[in-house]
Amino acid sequence: MIRLSSVSKVYRVGSIETQALIEVSLAIEAGEFVAITGPSGCGKSTLLNILGMIDAASAGSYRLLDQEVVGQPHAALTELRKRHVGFIFQSFNLIDELTVYENIELPLLYQQMPRARRRNRVREVLELVDLQPRAGHRPAQLSGGQQQRVAVARAVVGDPQLILADEPTGNLDTHHGDEVLGMLETLHRNGATLVMVTHSQQYAARAQRVIRMLDGRVVTEGTEPPVASSPGPQVRSCSATI
Repeated sequence: MIRLSSVSKVYRVGSIETQALIEVSLAIEAGEFVAITGPSGCGKSTLLNILGMIDAASAGSYRLLDQEVVGQPHAALTELRKRHVGFIFQSFNLIDELTVYENIELPLLYQQMPRARRRNRVREVLELVDLQPRAGHRPAQLSGGQQQRVAVARAVVGDPQLILADEPTGNLDTHHGDEVLGMLETLHRNGATLVMVTHSQQYAARAQRVIRMLDGRVVTEGTEPPVASSPGPQVRSCSATI
């Protein structure tokens, strides 16, 4: 499903360059559940944003479903993302003025799905995340766990082949974090490809494969998460040159 070859990402502000990704190469097969871990600033979220076509690689090749992504015009990327990718953000990114139902329905409006089909699909997903009684509530009326469940529902309502989750439990307590991970595992069992960025070794251990990053590079891959190292001084993870 995903093929990255020597993908790099450089951010430039004036004369300062920050290399967020350095020649990252990896493959993710359809139906996999992959966790990406590493210290803050190592490039995890940058990599996820490139996979989701929210950000663009500075160099290298990215093929999604055998289509080259790098160099495609914005409109083509938007269409590809709309049809194939669901994104779950750590900060939920719900629209405060919309109800739970309307937040979940939004991706289907972008897809121009007929009203009757939208209604049926939203109801199905509300049942999946057990939020039917909250359909008319607004985000401010929900707990953090409920808001993240709405975010999960919005990400999957269009039945995407690829689900990208950026620290989906980062703002949740253990109970609600376990609840959200359980939902993601259910989606994976139902056939979705799932890529999750997480700091949690516990949640990474529930993935089929763990990719560990450091300083913008992939340093290890395997079926077991790396053992957490003992606490030490915080180190800046991405390099900057002037």
